[in-house]
Amino acid sequence: MDTLFSLANLMVLPAWVTLVFAPFKWPGVSRWVQFTVPVLLGMAYLVMIAMFWSERQGGFDSLSSVRALFGHDGLLLAGWLHYLAFDLFIGAWIVERAMRVGLHHVWTIPCLPLTFLFGPIGLVLYLAIESIWRLCNRSFEVTA
Repeated sequence: MDTLFSLANLMVLPAWVTLVFAPFKWPGVSRWVQFTVPVLLGMAYLVMIAMFWSERQGGFDSLSSVRALFGHDGLLLAGWLHYLAFDLFIGAWIVERAMRVGLHHVWTIPCLPLTFLFGPIGLVLYLAIESIWRLCNRSFEVTA
């Protein structure tokens, strides 16, 4: 399990680095990262769930049940793969969305490590930045 954990972590690091640096040179790369790596992680997640779900203790109905569910190393690893896949998907979505709305990539850079480390915090920061940018852009258009 420890080896699979390390491999999954090593798999996502280049994808995150790519999201930070590559959009300047290759704007379509975030679409590749958004789908390829999370799909591979999702396939590994599927395998882990298929292998270990029948051995589970606990469930999702209370905090203590979730604690028991993740007390199994195979299901804990599956949960980690889940986090890695979804956080990376959201990071790539942030980059794609910023390009689509015309927000300079530099504004997404602080959001990406926060999304990698703390998921929703990075997403909330991006949405706040985009909202402020849209508000400022709209004000500029009205006065110009």
